[in-house]
Amino acid sequence: MSEFKKETAISARGLTIGYPLKGVQGGRGRSVGENWKIVQQDIDFDLYRGELTSLIGLNGAGKSTLIRSLCRFQPYCSGRVELMGRDMGTYSTSEFALTVGVVLTDRTSAGGMTVRELVSLGRQPYTGFFGKLSQEDRKVVDDALESVGIAHKSVSYISELSDGERQRAMIAKALAQQCPIIILDEPTAFLDVTGRIDIMALLHRTAREFNKAIFLSNHDIDNAIMFSDKIMLLSEGQPVCCGAPEDLILDGEMSRFFARRGMNFDVRSGRLSSGVDGVPVGLSGDHDTVRWMANALARNGATPVLPEEGLTCTVVCRSRSQIEVSYQDGGCRVFNGIGPAVENIAEHICRR
Repeated sequence: MSEFKKETAISARGLTIGYPLKGVQGGRGRSVGENWKIVQQDIDFDLYRGELTSLIGLNGAGKSTLIRSLCRFQPYCSGRVELMGRDMGTYSTSEFALTVGVVLTDRTSAGGMTVRELVSLGRQPYTGFFGKLSQEDRKVVDDALESVGIAHKSVSYISELSDGERQRAMIAKALAQQCPIIILDEPTAFLDVTGRIDIMALLHRTAREFNKAIFLSNHDIDNAIMFSDKIMLLSEGQPVCCGAPEDLILDGEMSRFFARRGMNFDVRSGRLSSGVDGVPVGLSGDHDTVRWMANALARNGATPVLPEEGLTCTVVCRSRSQIEVSYQDGGCRVFNGIGPAVENIAEHICRR
């Protein structure tokens, strides 16, 4: 059986990004010099069709600079970027619009347009600004509206939509472009918890169903881990690291990434916490109970670890209502919930 080969959508090699200073035109393979404010150097990565990749970076690491460089809103300093196997610098403006769809963070100011009119703008690369929509164009717009679940709002004005609905409309516009790549800058920035989940689920489904490479910057670690096929970690002064979120977590890359800012990433709970590591507590048992026990322990100053000899405290979660807590001094108690168990643990080892 032949191995399935993914199609590369964006490939970067030796990419250096930053800001050209006054008088510098920039980009497309020019050498690094004193006329540039360099943000990141020698970036290598590949993004594939059919996958959603989340870009995670701490403030100042260059997330926005990388996004803007890939969208051609600003030049890159040096290196090479290929889109669909072709040097990005060789694309004309019209060719680029047929290849890359862009959804920005800024709240759209097209409040006086209807949803259908906004989504129809995605057909401009095919019709021109004043071009008349053909029957085929209208069908593409209808399909895009239906795909993002906003067809029922097609005659509503953009100003009448919620933030989540506006994002869906902007994604529908990108779909109407029928391009293989979609790049989004913080698409969930203005959304509430359910809205962020809805949009990330929509983008992941869109990548799979329409075979698109979707690349987005993201501050929401939980949703990035849940919905991303790949996560790219961008850290100042460090090589770019990209891989499946689960591999990055288990290989320790996620922990090292956040440790640079004094944060702890707990492998068991998948949660971030501030400060130094707490008292290690052995944790095992029922998966769901362990997941939330780890969260509660981290909040109370403990660090969940795999059980081993010599630990001050070990917790075995038989079930949600049967949590066994054992101490090194021989004490052992069974609790009927996470709350009472963690209170006891905190009293014994975390608050001394």
